[in-house]
Parts: sequence; structure tokens; C-alpha cells
Amino acid sequence: MSAFEYCFSTLGCSEMNLHKVADLADRHDIAAVELRTLSGTVDLISALTAEFANPAGLGAFLAGRNLEIVALNTSAKLFESPALSALDTFIPWAEAAGAAHLRIFDGGKQLGADDMKRAVTLLDHWQAIRHSSGFNVDLMIETHDVLADPEQLAVFVELMPTVRILWDTHHTWARGADLGLVWDRIARNIVQLHVKDSTTDSDGRRHYVLPGDGDFPMAELISLLRQNERHIPLSLEWERHWHPELPSLEDALIAARNWWRQGVS
Repeated sequence: MSAFEYCFSTLGCSEMNLHKVADLADRHDIAAVELRTLSGTVDLISALTAEFANPAGLGAFLAGRNLEIVALNTSAKLFESPALSALDTFIPWAEAAGAAHLRIFDGGKQLGADDMKRAVTLLDHWQAIRHSSGFNVDLMIETHDVLADPEQLAVFVELMPTVRILWDTHHTWARGADLGLVWDRIARNIVQLHVKDSTTDSDGRRHYVLPGDGDFPMAELISLLRQNERHIPLSLEWERHWHPELPSLEDALIAARNWWRQGVS
């Protein structure tokens, strides 16, 4: 089995409904997507309801398409939420889609011991409910804010060694972290990856560019992944919903064909 599979986030094609997303994936021979936006909104539940009426309708649609939903991406933040009840409405849709994960953000800026303990309590409570209710879908935490700091991330996974991590490789790398060192510390926890490319302009700030036009070390990341035997979704997070000046996701997927297949026979 390959160590990873190619997919993309619908953040790059937020104007599309899932029917059109499936067509886009077919055109690029990609069989997996993660849902963040649909039909112009980040409110996935309202968009899915408008398109399919109920979770059973979504399941019936997916049964007729060669499309895997690897995750439903929520806006919940682990370190900024007193509870994870906002995820309740996502669960039946995730179960109908056969999605492995619900994405939640980390949130936060600098974590203390009490912050870590509260997060562990929330995740333990989620797992207790999940097991008692028989859910298949699990949570993964994206390294978006405080956990993009490799030191904070290492402390967190040591405190909760079974936590599932969506590693936004660009975020940690852009902060100056060495990809190999981060991988060595959290590889056992990684269940999905985000990739994107960027370059530093004359203003000293990073700007997203088409895959392969920037300086993100994709060849190094691919080398790390090829050493691993787990099946990890490698997802292009093309942030056009937040940066409408970017080229289309179609253009980004064309550019990514060589970029994220470096060293792959």
C-alpha cells in the first residue's frame, strides 16, 4: 500500500457543490477530498442539507461516485472551547460519508500546563462518548496555531500519545521548523497532511503561489513519507476561499501533478 494518497480540500473551490467537486476530482484522477467549504459557505451542514436533504442522501450519492470523503473540517478550536458539543451536528453526516475524521483546530497562542490538561479532558470525554455511541469517525487536531510550534506540539503529543494530528506541514516549516525533526517526533500521531507552497516577497511576508513555484521543500517531505507504510492522505490545501486572488484550484491541481509526485515512480 502506498504511504499516502493525493487529495484536496474544498477550500480551494468553495463555490462548488459536492456534485461539481466530484467531477473536478474525476478530471484530475483524485479519489479523495476533505470538505471545508461547499456552495460558497463554510457552513458545511447547511450546504450539505441544501444539496442532499439528509445524511442518507449524501451516502446514496457517494455510493455512486468514486469519491472518498477523508474528513469534514469544522471550525472548532480545542484550546479555546469549553466543550466540543458544536461537533454534534457533523457526526451523522460524517458517518454517512464514511469519513475517518472530523478536523478541529488547535487554537491558542502559548499553552500552559492547565491548558494542556483541559484539552486532554475534552478529548477523553469525546472518546468516551464516541465509544459508548459506536461512532466510527474520530477527531484530528490541525497544527494551525499554537501546535504549529514544534516544541508545543511535542509536549502535547507526549501528554496525549494517542492524539491524532493533521499536520499542516507548511505552517510548521514557515515558522522555521525542520520537517524531518517534526516528523520524527510526531509520525506515530499523523493521520493526514496539508501541503501548499509559498515564497517570500520583497515585503518580507510569505505569499501562496502555485505548487512548485515556491520554496516549500516538497521533495524532502515526499522522502519522509516514502519511509512510512501507513496510508496517509496528502491534501492540497489551496486557500482560495480566503485568498480569492489566487488562481483556480483546477490550475493548482495541474501544477501539483509533478510537485507532489517528486521521487514517486
